[in-house]
Formats: sequence, structure tokens, C-alpha cells
Amino acid sequence: MRPVLVSALVLAAAPGFAGSRTVTLTAAEKQAAALIRPEVIRAHTRFLASDLLEGRGPASRGDRLAQEYIAAQLEALGLEPAAPNGTFFQPLDIVGILSHNPETLTFSQAGSGGGSLNLRLLDDFIAFSGLEQPEVAVTNAEVVFVGYGIVAPEYRWDDYKGQDLKGKVLLMMNNDPEDDPQLFEGKTRLYYGRWDYKYEIAAEQGAAGAIIIHTTPSAGYPWQVVQTSWSGEQFALPATAETREVPVKSWVTEESARKLVELAGQNLDALRAAAQKRDFRPVPLGVQVSLGLRNDVQRKATANVLARLPGRDPLLAKEAVIYTAHHDHLGIKEDAKPGEDKIYNGALDNASGVGVMLAIARAMTSLPEPPRRSILFAAVAGEEQGLLGSTYLAAHPPIPAGRLAANINFDGASIYGRTRDLTALGFGKSDLDEWIVGLAALQNRRVVPDQFPDRGYYYRSDQFALAKIGVPAAYFDSGTDVIGQPPGWGKQRMEEFEEKHYHQPSDQLGSHWDFSGAVEDAQLGFFLGLKVASETALPAWKAGDEFEAARKKALAETGASVR
Repeated sequence: MRPVLVSALVLAAAPGFAGSRTVTLTAAEKQAAALIRPEVIRAHTRFLASDLLEGRGPASRGDRLAQEYIAAQLEALGLEPAAPNGTFFQPLDIVGILSHNPETLTFSQAGSGGGSLNLRLLDDFIAFSGLEQPEVAVTNAEVVFVGYGIVAPEYRWDDYKGQDLKGKVLLMMNNDPEDDPQLFEGKTRLYYGRWDYKYEIAAEQGAAGAIIIHTTPSAGYPWQVVQTSWSGEQFALPATAETREVPVKSWVTEESARKLVELAGQNLDALRAAAQKRDFRPVPLGVQVSLGLRNDVQRKATANVLARLPGRDPLLAKEAVIYTAHHDHLGIKEDAKPGEDKIYNGALDNASGVGVMLAIARAMTSLPEPPRRSILFAAVAGEEQGLLGSTYLAAHPPIPAGRLAANINFDGASIYGRTRDLTALGFGKSDLDEWIVGLAALQNRRVVPDQFPDRGYYYRSDQFALAKIGVPAAYFDSGTDVIGQPPGWGKQRMEEFEEKHYHQPSDQLGSHWDFSGAVEDAQLGFFLGLKVASETALPAWKAGDEFEAARKKALAETGASVR
């Protein structure tokens, strides 16, 4: 069969496309892609999301079962172990911290005879320890509103203005400023808007605690997700001498934050409006808070699962395209009521993504000959706890970062059927775009950027950890223009899932799930990895991108170039 050819003229016409590339698919490549089938993705999803695996919580029995299942599937395909120890498993230690909170958190006006505010655990606030130690205490610490809590020299933005905030508790907004489209990319959330950045910068300021104000629009999910994600045992990589953490991390509801600033004689809306401007300065609230946390601290073990298909080119085989998908979820709901479902099955998030990656591995190993570069598959641990497995992988890659040609990440699969569009998160950041647009055109689909840009998805999954060490990364999300459905139907289904099922026990495999769209996404991901692995030139970040400097550094360390 003759190769399929898409001309550069067709590609140049695609919205958002900034280059030209000719894409061809051989009969062998198309035959291999045909092995990516709905029932294959469904079967992997069914097992990984079964009650038997008990929600795949980090370092749990179900976590280990998931690792063994994935390793067995990769081994059965003929892939090599790729962990540095010569096995399929890259072990990593994690530290579990179960914080015991008081039922009530009290804020008091400074001085005697002032008013007070009591917040209820789970209903109004969540607090957990940032330190890996048995007890953490904040005593009579003043609360200071710090706006977004951002220091961004490239935007001439500093919410702290050099104030001494050591020992203070910082109250801060989620997200980043969005009123001015020339600042922080407008409504597109950057890393500055992420909760993990907020806690990191609070630690740099020497704060005793950091409280993030939750709103559904700014977080991208309802308060119930905060309740499920940040209660119970929390995990982190073991602290080192360089680790800096804020002692107490917390979230409060918007209504609770409003009452807190009213206690200080302030208005939350006025404070938030002031925080939209560069000249904002921290606002001491004249309110104090004390909180003691008793922590059960345990060092535990989990693992990334790594496999390799060696490349055929003697030189380029030292480089690799790496596919990632996280195998963990939230485990068991310890405070479930009698008869209540207590297992966070994590079917969509991310049993389905692992299913897609395993289906791609099946297609890759069926080719008559492997691509020129090697292919790595990494099922990573602890994503739900803050990208722990991928962060460890990035710090201890099986090959140097400068030899990782690209990362293709799957965090969830399309479950609503075939779509006319493909969502490419991070579209516009690297020249992987040129391949993605061309390959989508072969499927008669258009590529669209993040359809929920205010939620910062690019900084919420495992490709971010690899991007930080310079690896150009592609991350696909479900399209929303579903064939056979009215306009807006797909977006409504995604928003409905987020509201009702995201990080809830109800994220279970449904008989109505239609994996035909997942197949097309997986096939595009397969072709993308294959083409990058067969091209002499290495992909590159666009000039001026936030990850470009890390890429240049990684290439210099290996003596490589974009050729």
C-alpha cells in the first residue's frame, strides 16, 4: 500500500500552525496502529480500576499489584527492563504524613477582648503538615494577606515587596492575575497560579503557614476535591538538606476567607481587586491563629515501572522518546460511612491513561523493525501527591535528559467517542506542534489548544516534571467536539465529570464509555513517538519558552544538539 501523504499546504492551513511538515505513514505503521483497539484499552482500564486494587494508593498493596500488572504486560510484549537496577522497577522512597487536625481552627483579633472566628475541619478548612516530623505548631502567628503570593521578575511582579514575613501565616489567592491579557498570559494559568508554587514561595519567605483561598473557578474543581485530595495521608519525597517547606499548609473555602478578613475589618473583594495591580503590598490583618498538628510519619516505598524498546540506529539508539502515564490514585476512603463506596477506583484518572500507554506499547512492538531511537515506557508513581514519581524519574532518568528526545504523556483517555478535534495541552510551546497538526490532519481532525486554559492543566501532570529538565513534552486531552452530538455536548460531559466524579469513588469504568476516541488519540500518540524517534533532528522548545534554557543545558551536558 502506498504511504499516505499530507502536503505542507494542508498543514499550514491548520489553525495555530506555525510551520510546515510533510507526514507520511507506511502500511506497516498503519497496520501496527490498528492493534490499538477499544477493547484493549478497556481491558487494561477494567483491571487497574477494579476494587481488587483498592484504589492504587501510594505504597499500598493495590499500588504494588498495579506495578506488577504493568510490568508483566510490558514484559509479555518483549520489552526490556529499563530501570537502572536492571529490572522493570525503579524504586523510590516516599514519606507518608497523616496529620491529626483539631476539629476547630480559631482566628482571633490581636489584643485582649477582640472577636474570633471558628472554622470547622473539612467543612471550612483543611490543614496538613509540610514538615516530615511528629509535631508541627504555629503559635499566635499573625495572618497576612499577600494577594496571589507571586514573585515573577519577568513580569515585574512582586507581591511581597521585601516585607519580612518570617513566622507569619500567609493568606493567598489561587490562580494568577488575569485581568490584563499582557500579564501572566491573561486567563491562561501559568505555574505561578498552582497551589504547589504557592506553598513553595511561602517557604522561601520563611512563613510559618500558607492558606490558599479555594474557589471553584480558580482551582478548577469544587471544594469536595480539596476534601478528598488533601485529607488523610499525604505523601512527599524524602526531605533533603536543600528541601524548604512551609510548616503548615492549608486551604479554606471562599466563604471562610470572607469571614476571616471581615474579622480584620477588611473586605475580601476589595483586597482581591487591589491584588490585581503591580503596586499591591501585603496587608497585615491584625488577626492571629494557633494550630498544632500531630503527625504520623512513615517512610514507605513505591516504584516507577520502566521498559525499553531498543532503537535500531547504532548512534540514535542512545536517545529515546519516553511515554508516561501515572499508575497511582487515591486509595481507600478511610472515613467512609457504613455501606458507602470507599474505594477511589480512578478509572479515568488514570487507569485509562495507562491503558492507552500499554496499547501504544503493543503497537510499537509489532512493527517489523523498531524506530531509529529507542522508546521508553514509564508508568510513574505518586502523581496525585504532587508528581512524585515523575519528579524522581526526572532526577534519576534511565538516560541523560539531553538524550530524551520527547515526552508523550497520557493522563486520562477520551471516553465519549470520536471527536473532530484534539486538545493539545501546551500547544505553541515546542516544535512537536508541527507533527501533531500533521498527524491530526490525517485523522481529519483539527488541533486546538487547552480548552480550559484557566485551570493550568499543563502544570498538573507528569510531563511537567520532564519539561523542567528540558524535555519537549506533548500532553493530549480529550477533544470536546464529539461526532454525532450537538455543539457543547462534549464540554458539558467533561465539566459534569469534574463536578461529580473527579477524585471521587464514583470514578469507575462505565459500560457506556466509548473508547473509539481514545483509540484515535492513542494512534496519534503512537505515530508522534514513532516519527520523532525516526527523525534525525531532536525536537526543540520554541524560542523564549520557559523550558528552553533547561533544554540547552541538558544538551550541552551530553554534547548533543538539535541537529
